[in-house]
Amino acid sequence: MTEPDAVLSVVGIADDRLELLAPEAKEALRGARTVIGGPHHLELYRAWLDTDRPVAQTLPITADPEELMTRIRALASGGQGPLCVLASGDPGFFGIVRTLLNHLDRHQLRVLPAPSSVSVAFARLGLPWDDAVVVSTDGRPLDDAVSVARTAPKVAVLTSPDSPPQALGRALVAAGCAVDAVAVCSRLGALDEEVRELSLDELAEGRFDPRSVVIVLGPGALPLTGWSAAGTREGQVRRVLAWGIDDAEDAAEGPKALNAETRAIGLGKLSLPEHGVLWDVGTGDGRLAIEAATLCPGLTVFAIEESEDAAERINASATALAVGVHVIAGAAARSLRGLPEPDRAFVGEGGIEMVKTVLGRLTPGGQLVAALTTLDEALEAAHLLGNLIEVRVDRAQRTADGSWRLAANDPIFLAWGPADEPGAGRRASPSPGASLPLAQGQPTA
Repeated sequence: MTEPDAVLSVVGIADDRLELLAPEAKEALRGARTVIGGPHHLELYRAWLDTDRPVAQTLPITADPEELMTRIRALASGGQGPLCVLASGDPGFFGIVRTLLNHLDRHQLRVLPAPSSVSVAFARLGLPWDDAVVVSTDGRPLDDAVSVARTAPKVAVLTSPDSPPQALGRALVAAGCAVDAVAVCSRLGALDEEVRELSLDELAEGRFDPRSVVIVLGPGALPLTGWSAAGTREGQVRRVLAWGIDDAEDAAEGPKALNAETRAIGLGKLSLPEHGVLWDVGTGDGRLAIEAATLCPGLTVFAIEESEDAAERINASATALAVGVHVIAGAAARSLRGLPEPDRAFVGEGGIEMVKTVLGRLTPGGQLVAALTTLDEALEAAHLLGNLIEVRVDRAQRTADGSWRLAANDPIFLAWGPADEPGAGRRASPSPGASLPLAQGQPTA
């Protein structure tokens, strides 16, 4: 527990108004013999003072952190305390507390935070952020932020002079990122605060305050969903977990890659994890990718489809259903090159050569399911993966006289595995925000 008479108090400021500080923070500021802060914070401090309150010695934060810490240590050890450092928002959230702890014992600190810039940014947008991933570009590679922003459904990026918001936008466009919404939140709490909701192209082409919070909402993050209503009971919506949804209940149009029953078996053999990366290669109508994203909203789902028209329909269907699917239009051999390695993969087109390609990219303990139409390729896939079934669905149809007949559909082979992988289908899920390589495919808008 922090000692009440700590040598150095770190006071977070929100809304640029010191009069809104909590009583404990005001008392720390009034009792300080030296107040430390950036030029803007020291200006706020001087404006807050009145003629009856003694002015403490001020120490500006310099560009050289070692020099500043040397002076703070000298003041603290020389009995020149108490000291007070002014900072924006929550000083322990990508703030000065980390730097101070490299030079001072934590028991010498008393941290009095205000709301962080990220919490304020989400508040301005009217969104929860307990499920958001936060990443900073200050002193860190921009590529790390891009990798997170293009795969996580809800991301806050703290930008910097070296990587301003427009640089992030250009990198996301170049990486083929698909997003539902973008917002740039600048100078939060100041009189000239600015919160702009815009498109990814507008982010890439604009000019913004370098030190901003950029909120990136990926497919399906606005609104959040994952379960579908199946009727009501006593006024309450009843939620059900189902897969292999009938074709008529899905908004997607165009050629069917798999019938509902075969798709249900394929989804079952994938053993979908709560988190991770799923590839649906040669997605066709996109139904399997959309269902997987609906069943497991924490999955990062990539649907790769060569036909641009089909890709646009899939993207529109996923958006209408508010599920997160990254739709990539282009030949699979080219589109797969920059994608993050899959924990699960479904191969619907490309035959045995595509099965071999995807199997070579599968993460340890991952699971691959392939749909094949010829017996020769199915048997080769069985040798590679270890499991094979033939799926044949005969659907009942009512005839003109009211009786029923069975209408046969073309059979299809499903191979899955690899069966010799230890723990196949049980791999631990990667943590959200893990660094991932960039994709070269171009998602549809």
